[in-house]
Formats: sequence, C-alpha cells, structure tokens
Amino acid sequence: MNLLYLTFVFPLIGFLLLAFSRGRLSENLSALIGVGSIGLSAIVTAYVIWQFNVAPPEGGHYTQVLWQWMAVEGFTPNFALYLDGLSVTMLGVVVGVGFLIHLFASWYMRGEAGYSRFFAYTNLFIASMLFLVLGDNLLFLYFGWEGVGLCSYLLIGFYYSNRNNGNAALKAFIVTRIGDVFMAIGLFILFAQLGTLNVQELLVLAPQKFQAGDFWMVMATLMLLGGAVGKSAQLPLQTWLADAMAGPTPVSALIHAATMVTAGVYLIARTHGLFTLAPEILHLVGLVGGVTLVLAGFAALVQTDIKRILAYSTMSQIGYMFLALGVGAWDGAIFHLMTHAFFKALLFLASGAVIVACHHEQNIFKMGGLWKKLPLAYASFIVGGAALAALPLVTAGFYSKDEILWEAFASGNHGLLYAGLVGAFMTSLYTFRLIFIAFHGEAKTEAHAGHGIAHWLPLSVLIVLSTAIGAMIVPPLHGVLPESVGHAGGEAKHSLEIASGAIALAGILLAALLFLGKRRFVTAIANSGIGRFLSAWWFAAWGFDWIYDKLFVKPYLAISHVLRRDPLDQTIGLIPRMAKGGHTALSRTETGQLRWYAASMAAGSVLVIGAIVLVAV
Repeated sequence: MNLLYLTFVFPLIGFLLLAFSRGRLSENLSALIGVGSIGLSAIVTAYVIWQFNVAPPEGGHYTQVLWQWMAVEGFTPNFALYLDGLSVTMLGVVVGVGFLIHLFASWYMRGEAGYSRFFAYTNLFIASMLFLVLGDNLLFLYFGWEGVGLCSYLLIGFYYSNRNNGNAALKAFIVTRIGDVFMAIGLFILFAQLGTLNVQELLVLAPQKFQAGDFWMVMATLMLLGGAVGKSAQLPLQTWLADAMAGPTPVSALIHAATMVTAGVYLIARTHGLFTLAPEILHLVGLVGGVTLVLAGFAALVQTDIKRILAYSTMSQIGYMFLALGVGAWDGAIFHLMTHAFFKALLFLASGAVIVACHHEQNIFKMGGLWKKLPLAYASFIVGGAALAALPLVTAGFYSKDEILWEAFASGNHGLLYAGLVGAFMTSLYTFRLIFIAFHGEAKTEAHAGHGIAHWLPLSVLIVLSTAIGAMIVPPLHGVLPESVGHAGGEAKHSLEIASGAIALAGILLAALLFLGKRRFVTAIANSGIGRFLSAWWFAAWGFDWIYDKLFVKPYLAISHVLRRDPLDQTIGLIPRMAKGGHTALSRTETGQLRWYAASMAAGSVLVIGAIVLVAV
C-alpha cells in the first residue's frame, strides 16, 4: 500500500504534461497521455485494493505521511493519505469509473477544438477528487474540494465561445462557492473547539468534549451540511446542476457519476461521528434528501433535453443518499453511491453516443426509432434505465435503493420512506418516458452508430456492472461506519422489497401506456390549463431560479448600481477635485497682459490691507 500516493500523482503528471504542451500535441498523443495516466492510476488502485483486502492493515486503516506542510504554534498539519474501507470504496469508484469515462471521451471528443485541453482538465479533476477522498484531515480535503469546484467550472464552460456555456459555468462556480463558505466556517469552528482538523482525531475528541445536541456541534455540522448541499446539488443550492449540462457529455458523466456530486455524501459519511452528536442536523440531512428527490423527480418528468433528464435524475438519486445518511443508513448511502456511479455513467455515456449519432441533437422528441440503428446505446439505456428505476432482482440499483428504503422504515421515519417510494415511482416513470420517446416510435432523424473499442468497451463494462453483478461488490465498511438500525430484516423487509419492486414496475407500465404510441392522452393533459401550468412550473424546476433571481440577484444588482459610485470615495474625492478646480481657476489668470497683472496686484494689495485692518480692529 506504499504506492498509494501514485493514484493521484499519475493524473497530476498527465495534467502537467497536457497543460504545458499548450495544445501542440496530436489527438492520439493527447489521448495516450490523458487516458494513459488514469489507466496507470487504475492499475495502482487495483493493486492497493487487492492488498487492502488480502492483507488488511492493522486496525483496518493505513496512513501514509508524505511530508509535514507547516508548523505554526502547535498547528502541524501533515500532507498524509488515509486509507480505510470508505476511502477504498471511493478510490475504486473514482478511478475505475473515471478511467472508463476517459476512454469513452477519447472517442467522443475526436475532432473537437481543445482536445488536449479537455484531457488536461479531466486529469486535474480526477487528481483533485482523489486528493479529497484520501486526505487524512479536513484541511487537505478542503483543498481537493476546491480543486473539484475549479475543474467543474473549467469543464462546464469548455465550449467558452458560447456565452450561455460561460454563464452556466459561472453559475455553478458561484452557487457551489456559497456552500464552500459554509464549509470553511465549519472547519474554523471545529479547529477552534477541538484544536485539530485530523478526521480521526475529531471523531475521538468530539464525543469526549461535547454532549449530543451541543451548540457548537450543531453549528459545525450545519455548516458542513451547507457545504455538502452545494457540492451535491441538494436543496436549496441545487440550481446549478441542470445548467452544468452545457459541458461535453463525458464531463457530465464525470460530475454525476465519479466525482463532484458524490463529494457531499462522502463528507457527511466521513464525519459521521460529528453528525451523530447533532441529531437535529442529521434529521435535517434526511429531510433535505427526501424533499430534493421528490422535487427533482417531477422536474425530470417534463424535460425534453436528454441530458437534463439525467441531470435531474442525479439530483434525485443523491437525494436518496442524503435520506440514507439522515436515517443512519451509512453503509446504504455508500452502497447506493457506488451502484449509482455504475448506471449513471452508463446512461450519460450512452446519451453521448446518441447525441453524436443524431448530429448533436439533444431533444428526445426529435429522435425516435433509434433502437434499430443504435443497438448498443439502446441496450445501455435499457439496462441503465432499469437500474435507475430499481427494477427488482436483476439490477444493481434495486439492491442499493431497497436497502435505503428499509433503513428508513426501520428507523421509524415513515415520512422519508413515503418520499422514497414516491421518488421510486417517479424515477421509473421519467426514465422509461425518455427511453420510449427516444428509441421507439417514428424515426425523426438520421442516426449512425459509433465504432471502435473506446466506444463499445466502456459501455459494455458498465452494462455488466449495472446489473445484479454490480451489487455483488460490497463496500468494505464494517468497523468504519456505525451499524444501521435496520441491519437485520425479516418478513417486513421482504414485504417492502415486493412493494418497492411493484411500484417500479407500475411506473414502467404507466410510461408504456402514456408514451408508446400516439400519446394523445398525454397531449390532451399537457394542453389543458392545469397541465400547461404544472408543466411550465416543473420544467423550470419549481421556479427556484426565478425566486433566487428576485430575492438575491436583482437586489444585488440594484445595490451595486447605487454603490457603483462609492459615497465614501466621493466624499474623499472632494479634496482633489477642489484642488483641481482651484488650479484651473488660477491658470486662467495667466493671460500674459501687463495691465491684467497690475490690476490683479492692486486688487490683491487692497485685500491684504483690508484684512490687516480688520485684524487690527
């Protein structure tokens, strides 16, 4: 395991080579460096995971100290990597799925301007995420956290010549920065109260110093939650995620499956001991997830852009993970994070194949009949969509989502359970709406299937991992996270499995009834008054952008306009303006005429004599 540091060093080297080449490398060489660096990282990762399982480190964790960063009055943070069951799971997801996405991107991005720049950004993205999941203290985790945010900005705005793409990148950067401010405040509180940012030390010291519900624990975890909802696109900082689809499709796969949006889930799981000392905030985590997953499900139901549908589905699935964390289903949240990475990467890469085949058309209503022309993409959507909808027994998504629903039931949070069941129905409905409209019915565009190993291999591997085979990969979390309240099940659990499976099948059946064929009933509903209202409301994701625009953006711009001329600056500026005015007035007396000078001297003398007389009197 002493090679652990190479997992992020290889992507970092790839980034540096591509960045300093300044676009002078050929596409083949850029792909070799960009994909090869992640491939080397994947090989090292496989070796590290094998070692971790075959010869587990003492205590179930391994720390690799690389160097001491600084020493300031007892504050001596080490640049160290920490490996346990949780970080091993995240390492495998980030590097494994990330490699498949990079391989697919080498095909998808062919012929695009900025080919090497793209791989430079994605290599830095992976390196930053690995820095985040392997850092042994919250300070270095925060550096990786900010690196991920920077890379998302660069990649969302990759096609920067389009103004809208630049705006989408800026929106993502600003909204996530709001969450980052909260997280930074949380780190300050933790260091001020406990004197360390080392995660393991925090988990030991916090229960010794604080009781459950203590003010400082509540405030610290609330701030950490603020950071998590920003990065993971949960209410109320969820508005950036759908607009992030402006970037290339492999970027969407990276953000949604392997890197950015999972960071908030990882943060809460990593600091679980702090959240258990703030039960109110832990309940809030579940509430945020439950509300987000339902609202995002309705928003996905009316979208027409294939990538935006998947974006809202990600928001909903991350909501399930937050719900799981909120009810204490720590292992269930990470299990769903892993399976979600498989099927969401599959769906996004398959959508990329569809978009390329349809000449960069993204409106599903302008597709149709693609199942014959794009058999691999169709198979990918069927398997990935079934996993997303949690089709019983045969998909990875069923086992991970069912675990979350059972934990919600066992914990007594029936409101969150009902939210999860509603979300399950909506998920199967909007997922198969997409599939039936895009792949069935009358063909509306010419489509040509992609070729090459970089195209079919990632999709094929992810198809396998999205089935029940993927659910056989069990994260080694025993002893890392607390035991869940519903760890053991019985008849009640089997009944819930049957109910959730029936709900998923009902959603698929309803989607078939509504969206296969002429769709007259759907059209009639959509054209009714209430239908138009709800469709517009859900299409705008419940109007959060409009609300934030009215509450924050417009007032900010108005205040900025008023303060554009700073009143304080205007007051201080009177002195130089008066001096300048005096100078201008005096300069006009320089006429060059003797009679003017004589008259001025006489007038000046009279004024001086008058002043002397007044003083004397």
